[in-house]
Amino acid sequence: MSDPVISLHQVRKHYQDISVLDIPQLELNTGIYWLKGENGAGKTTCMKVMAGLLPFQGDITINNTVNARQHPVQFRRLINYAEAEPLYPAFLTGRDLLQLYFRTKGGEREPILELASRMGVDNFVNNPVSSYSSGMLKKLSLLLAFAGNPAIILLDEPLITIDTRTLEILYDVIRTWHQAGTSFLITSHQPLDPNELSVAGTLTIANRNITLN
Repeated sequence: MSDPVISLHQVRKHYQDISVLDIPQLELNTGIYWLKGENGAGKTTCMKVMAGLLPFQGDITINNTVNARQHPVQFRRLINYAEAEPLYPAFLTGRDLLQLYFRTKGGEREPILELASRMGVDNFVNNPVSSYSSGMLKKLSLLLAFAGNPAIILLDEPLITIDTRTLEILYDVIRTWHQAGTSFLITSHQPLDPNELSVAGTLTIANRNITLN
């Protein structure tokens, strides 16, 4: 049996005195996973904790070797996160952000530039993000999530705010990257289309904990 792509052990998150996450143990092998839960259940907080973007108690490890606390830079290169409603500094352009991700995440640029062309990001990448619509911001966020050589990509509500054509491209890219070994954790209020994605398991977050089915 293969090692888990990501492991969470005694992971807890509090906002002041309020407990919002309490995950004793969670291990995910390579695959595509659907994370579901009611509004306010903690899906976004869980993803940000897993991505190393929020402080937390406990341990998170990728590929059984790279620990969020012991190897913070390497850890963040192995896990990418796309927000449901992305926000970026208004004065930056999409190209500025792409260059930043290329420098910090590494990896090959050509596949990302090709994806930018397929998604139509090329049409506005040189404009400041303050001029972007919500759909344009979402496309840019999804594009950046594929930069580098991530072991796992976290996509928070990727199916909303994008047009049908971009959704088809996204499904195709997820399938292609998964076949190459990348895992995905996707939140969605609507079930993931089984005709588009083969889901390895469904994670349900409730009462601050996660169960895997």
